[in-house]
Parts: sequence; structure tokens; C-alpha cells
Amino acid sequence: MNPTATVPEVLTLDEVARYLRLPTDIVERQAAKGQIPGRRIEDTWRFLKAAIDAWLQSQDSRTVLIQQAGALKDDESLYVLRQSIYALRERPEADEKAGA
Repeated sequence: MNPTATVPEVLTLDEVARYLRLPTDIVERQAAKGQIPGRRIEDTWRFLKAAIDAWLQSQDSRTVLIQQAGALKDDESLYVLRQSIYALRERPEADEKAGA
């Protein structure tokens, strides 16, 4: 596939595999599980390029939360903020029953 050539709006299994640079069996398996957006029409798969692009750009909420938490790891005010939140809740930060 020529990189300067336009990609059609609707892709076949082979085309989306080339587009994603993945083996077709992986794309088909992930599509069948609903993890890659696509439609099975009888015995063939079709994929909207826009849906594939959106899927590639999206991130699950767990990944976003982990990235956000990582961004705060060196924030010197985090400890004080966390302490004040638990003080307002009138409970200890760690669960004393858990032995923490």
C-alpha cells in the first residue's frame, strides 16, 4: 500500500491488518471479541477507517488514571492535600483493620 495513496473509508480484513501493521489472524480475533471495531457480514469483515482511527486514539479510563497518578508522583503538595482530605473525612488514611 502506497503511503501517499488514500485509504478507503471501508476497509477489508487484509487492508485493516496492513493499516495496523498486524497479522490478519490477530485483527480477526480481536474484532470477533469486539476489541477492534468492525462488522462481520456473512463470512467477511468490514471496518470503517474512521472507527479504527478513533479506536487507535482512544485510551481506556484505567490507562488515563494511571497516567494522571504518575504525573502527580513528584508533586510536593500531594501529601498535604491527601492528609487534609482524610482529616475532613474524619478517618485515617490507611484502613487500621487491614494492618496497614
